[in-house]
Amino acid sequence: MASGMTKNHDYHLVDPSPWPFIGALAAFIMAVGMVLTMKAVPIAGMKIGPLVLGIGIIGVLYTMFAWWVDVTREAEHQGHHTRVVQIHHRYGMIMFIASEVMFFVAWFWAYFDVALFANEAIQYQRQEFTGGVWPPKGIETFDPWHLPLLNTLILLTSGTTVTWAHHALLHDDRKGLKQALWLTVILGVLFTICQVYEYSHAAFSFSGHVYGSTFYMATGFHGAHVVIGTIFLAVCLYRAYLNHFTPKQHLGFEFAAWYWHFVDVVWLFLFAAIYWWGAGAHAGAH
Repeated sequence: MASGMTKNHDYHLVDPSPWPFIGALAAFIMAVGMVLTMKAVPIAGMKIGPLVLGIGIIGVLYTMFAWWVDVTREAEHQGHHTRVVQIHHRYGMIMFIASEVMFFVAWFWAYFDVALFANEAIQYQRQEFTGGVWPPKGIETFDPWHLPLLNTLILLTSGTTVTWAHHALLHDDRKGLKQALWLTVILGVLFTICQVYEYSHAAFSFSGHVYGSTFYMATGFHGAHVVIGTIFLAVCLYRAYLNHFTPKQHLGFEFAAWYWHFVDVVWLFLFAAIYWWGAGAHAGAH
């Protein structure tokens, strides 16, 4: 809102911000860097793809941090997040999560299309790659009742701890809020460590067959969301130590909790569809 003007409404007229432009530019640089890196394209005889990619990633991360700080300042120090503005923020977060759901719909669609129709007559190349069965011949899948089950228990437990944190905040229990958030962040990091360990011991790779590409796109995309959600909750933990949240106004934490529950639910579908249903002989061994 322009300085010198009296605010006589409940809406937030956002000040001019450089972050949309800077963020878009950084994302473009990051995309170009990814293409140059993956294709190993030389520029003036040098492979500068990793350098361009690194600059783009740093730009995106800096934009996220600075923009997050500005929004926090608007809420905590400038009083712009009125009841009306909070409602609109909630609508925005709901729409964002809905868009994320559609991403996973695409990955599940690709997986089930090839899994349910592995011997489709008109897909002769698919039969060649899968052998007409799912999982494809020669693919050694993960046992769903070992590490995948452990990761499921980790995420389900983290869902309970983030709910504990929310209830503690609603009752102005600062100690309980911090303890529960610490546990949630630790569980998020533990899930990521277990998934990295799982990937490092996989008997199949991303390239060369349709099973690896569909598996890694679905589970890897979810893993990226776990990392993002863990960072989201870590920021909330830091803000909790700064006493930013109150029982009546804590949108930042509320959105982090929504996001984390979304991550939990998606994992349950992944575990049931890809690890259990799609495990072949492993799923029926127990």
